[in-house]
Amino acid sequence: MSQLPVLDLSRFDAGPAERAGFLADLGSAAREAGFFYLVGHGIEQAKADRLAALAHRFFALPEADKLAVEMVHSPHFRGYNRAASELTRGRPDWREQIDIGAERAPLAIGADSPPWARLQGPNQWPEALPELKPVVQDWIAEVTAVGIRLLQAFALALGQPANVFAPIYTPSPTTLLKLIRYPGRDTTDSDQGVGAHKDGGFLTLLYQADQPGLQVETEGGDWIDAPPVPGSFVINIGELLELASDGYLRANVHRALTPPSGSERLSIAFFLGGNLDASVPLLDLPPELAARRRGVTRDPANPLIREVGLNALKGRLRSHPDVAQRHHADLVASFKLAGQTASAYAEPAAS
Repeated sequence: MSQLPVLDLSRFDAGPAERAGFLADLGSAAREAGFFYLVGHGIEQAKADRLAALAHRFFALPEADKLAVEMVHSPHFRGYNRAASELTRGRPDWREQIDIGAERAPLAIGADSPPWARLQGPNQWPEALPELKPVVQDWIAEVTAVGIRLLQAFALALGQPANVFAPIYTPSPTTLLKLIRYPGRDTTDSDQGVGAHKDGGFLTLLYQADQPGLQVETEGGDWIDAPPVPGSFVINIGELLELASDGYLRANVHRALTPPSGSERLSIAFFLGGNLDASVPLLDLPPELAARRRGVTRDPANPLIREVGLNALKGRLRSHPDVAQRHHADLVASFKLAGQTASAYAEPAAS
């Protein structure tokens, strides 16, 4: 693998022969690299440009305006993080960002409430940039629709009914949008924009602006670049699809490097997950696919959890220790796992 494949989603609705070819290419890309570029998705470039422009305006706000919506104020892990505030594998990521999820009322929390119930709640919106909210909410609706179409395609590629994943994400999928700015390398001693990791949901849809930085791990332990391709998203498989397919689909390890001195990198990452109260079943794959299952990755530092809410909470508690200590100190010990992220190509666990 020297570069990521490019798939055209419009083939999915272009007749039986084109659909069959698309599904074959989709299954191959998701199984081998776990990453691919997606074009033909139907989202207008003007919408991406508008959101990117607003992201630049947000990051250019005075620090006081950004800190007014700092994530540490939110028990739901929503809001702004300064560079080096989020951790991957215990090391700081050199990026500033704002995290925005589905706008929902918080759940009542009692002694018997599941821990993941704390994740649901409202966002923090910057008062200094009121234009951001409607544009972000429109973008989330657009990319969610694309993500669900992809989940239907993945279901068919796995020999399942198209709606096999619907009970997991209906009616309230977990959604998270990150607007991310990576400052240039002259401001840090490390090249870790974000450290090597796997994503925890169903799928990630990443819009990249002009500056490269994303890298994907290969089977040989090397890294290949995934530079921006105009009009595309970079799609990668999350842990929920790895769990559902027993490792037939690969949730791969990836990272982002800080850009060169004197520049910056902007990316817009969208994570599509399931209902917080859902659990991921093990799909009954057709024999020819079942024979090629690898089992889920064995990683003591990052055990994969079939309960969607707990798998999501695991990542948030470990990535944002300041929020965890302020709002969820009683949960920290249960999720205190450290160490390296296992390769997606490592020996799998027994299924």
